[in-house]
Amino acid sequence: MSSAAPSFRFSAATGLHRGDRAYQQDQVEVIAHPKVSGSVLALVADGMGGKSGGRKAADQVLLTGRQIFERYVPLQDDTAEMLRQVVLESHLMIKLTAITSEEEPHSTAAGFCVSPSLECDVVHAGDSRVYHFRGAEMMRRTVDHSFVQRLVDEGKISEEAANTHPQSNLLTGCLGTHADPPVALWHIDKLEFGDTMLACSDGLWHYFTPKEIGAILHALPPREASEMLIGKARQRARGGGDNLSLALARIDPLR
Repeated sequence: MSSAAPSFRFSAATGLHRGDRAYQQDQVEVIAHPKVSGSVLALVADGMGGKSGGRKAADQVLLTGRQIFERYVPLQDDTAEMLRQVVLESHLMIKLTAITSEEEPHSTAAGFCVSPSLECDVVHAGDSRVYHFRGAEMMRRTVDHSFVQRLVDEGKISEEAANTHPQSNLLTGCLGTHADPPVALWHIDKLEFGDTMLACSDGLWHYFTPKEIGAILHALPPREASEMLIGKARQRARGGGDNLSLALARIDPLR
């Protein structure tokens, strides 16, 4: 998908794979604003709980995201507030779903919204991540709401050890639990040409260093980069891979 604004080209791609799991519980979407060109919302949701519970939870994040984004007025409404609403309303809807079913659906949420002025706002809850790359260099990434991230923050284990820790899948916050989800937000004043935003589930980022991701995003157009990241993650999972999903968007000058 590409949408042109006066001074830049916006290229986006998504990728989704079931991995080696019996069910697909990740969901991903890049949504162009229905009325304003150059305004885009990307969302990744990694569902958990029961055979279909996790999928229902992830679906709910995307459905809520679409509805809220449709009502949002770019360059006028508060983008960070809109993203906060997506997470909190999805959380409430997932909890309502849980009341009517026997399952305990939960989901992560990670997303970014790019405005026509190239401002970008990021949101996440759980261990799905958003990365901001400038060329091949990582500028920043979200910090997971997870048990192992807490250990890293406390200096008890290294980032490398966190990846192979037996409790690396334990979350300290997500959507659908009794407690309200943590809503982490950050704002980028202006994306530059050559910048890439990437939202992805742990089934993908688990297999890469930021340096590797940056090199792939920098070397290839979004669609090919998305395919290569998923292909490499599948290879490295050696038959034990989780669902994996990603949404990426790159800003380039108009040629």
